[in-house]
Amino acid sequence: MPSARFTRDDLLGAADKLLPDVIAPGLNVLLCGINPGLWSAASGHHFARPGNRFWPALHLSGFTPRQLRPDEQHLLPGWGLGITNLAARASARADELTRTELTAGADILKAKVAQFAPRWLAVLGVTAYRTAFGVVKAKVGPQDLDALAPTRLWILPNPSGLNAHYQLADLAHEFARLRTAAVGQESSAGGS
Repeated sequence: MPSARFTRDDLLGAADKLLPDVIAPGLNVLLCGINPGLWSAASGHHFARPGNRFWPALHLSGFTPRQLRPDEQHLLPGWGLGITNLAARASARADELTRTELTAGADILKAKVAQFAPRWLAVLGVTAYRTAFGVVKAKVGPQDLDALAPTRLWILPNPSGLNAHYQLADLAHEFARLRTAAVGQESSAGGS
């Protein structure tokens, strides 16, 4: 299915729309975006804006056997994956969110983690994570956060095309590091 074309009015009309989670109990990895962009809210699919590198990075890292389209997000739980967001409100840019929205989102996220018990939570965006969880020196990679135990926490770079610090190969490498850790944990959990 080719990507949808939206007018400026379509996108502006998507502001503040909510995008449902793709979530199920016991996922291996729950991927957590910052918030839906207007393109995602208008389409009803996570990471839907053309140029967003989430879907290519997910595939290149080995999480999925092929590159999925955003409208195939419903297939993710079959591979032990899900998607949620720190803040539910759609906006043109993540920097439009307030500190209050992000910290409230962290509390909601902790409740989702407690309810659905994924093995790993991967927050996609170190700056948003630092604000939401109040951990100013957090870096990309595994984190020590007992508040989510037994769920482990990993921070991934934001896959938005606006994040110029990471090219697609770099993103895929970081996603693959998480996949290696998550698969290792899954193997050891199955063997005990």
